[in-house]
Amino acid sequence: MPAKSKVQQMAAGAALSAKRGEIPVSELDGAALSMYKSMTIAELEEYAGTKRKGLRFRKHKRKKRL
Repeated sequence: MPAKSKVQQMAAGAALSAKRGEIPVSELDGAALSMYKSMTIAELEEYAGTKRKGLRFRKHKRKKRL
């Protein structure tokens, strides 16, 4: 499953770097730390390897309608 936004892709890249031992885990926070704990290296590679062209910066949340 490819990343849905540039922010998600960057968080996956940071988590992947930590999994590989390139950066310390203590530098991660938020979504990157969550991805580090819950995803495998293969899943992180898929998210981080998504082409950036055409991705939104952030995926906006939709408001719930009553």
